[in-house]
Amino acid sequence: MDKWESNRAWFLILPVFVIVAFSAIIPLMTVVNYSVQDIFGPGQRFFVGMEWFREVIHDERLHNALVRQLAFSCMVLLLEIPLGVLIALAMPKKGWGVAACLVLLALPLLIPWNVIGTIWITFTRPDIGLLGKTINDMGIAFDHTARPLDAWITVMAMEVWHWTPLVALLAYAGLRAIPDAYYQAAKIDGASSWAVFRHIQLPKMRGVLTIAVLLRFMDSFLIYAEPFVLTGGGPGDTTTFLSIYLVKIAVGQFDLGPAAAFSLIYFLIVLLFCWLFYQALQNVGTGESK
Repeated sequence: MDKWESNRAWFLILPVFVIVAFSAIIPLMTVVNYSVQDIFGPGQRFFVGMEWFREVIHDERLHNALVRQLAFSCMVLLLEIPLGVLIALAMPKKGWGVAACLVLLALPLLIPWNVIGTIWITFTRPDIGLLGKTINDMGIAFDHTARPLDAWITVMAMEVWHWTPLVALLAYAGLRAIPDAYYQAAKIDGASSWAVFRHIQLPKMRGVLTIAVLLRFMDSFLIYAEPFVLTGGGPGDTTTFLSIYLVKIAVGQFDLGPAAAFSLIYFLIVLLFCWLFYQALQNVGTGESK
């Protein structure tokens, strides 16, 4: 009877499998099907095998987009993780200030991605934007629509402003989970603030920082709406990341075969880098625990 009851419990998660099948598995199989066919129209398709994969792998524009994407994601991690930890360390630990800080940090996370791009377009316009006009009035030429470096700085600033609060909230949760006994022991030993951070807070935050690194890498590597709305991938191809290039192939050129092959390669790249980050962070934590 117990075994029967245990088997019946699996039926409770059957709706989840159905939803995942329709939202993930079936679309994935459709993309795999498109990646090995040349599609001319409804009912007009021919099997081409691995031809689209070979074409995509040797596409120089894809290589350039991949380099830009990796550089962008690495810079995002280098900026957001330390900033998020610093903000979490500076936040109050009790009182009304805790609630106020949490609400203020959560505000950027509640804004839709496409609205973020629109806000920063207005904010950084060189003629009427508060930031853009202020920089130009200071005698510094700034125009993210015409200057590649300005476009990169603007996209980076927008991404850091939008998602650093997530890192700060995760780091703050990790700090709050540390028992007071650790701080009391450190105070008795006369440990400095840096020693407390190095030997108590940072190791105890390893779990939440692992989550933060993985989430932010995946999100930044898949970024589309914000830079597309802000710069459209320009000027030129300066901010054409992998997702924007994929949309240009699929929607702009309507090359479904190469786009499907590209999306599968894109998916595998994200999985590979996330696994590498996860293993690296786990090894660092294991070494510190020893």
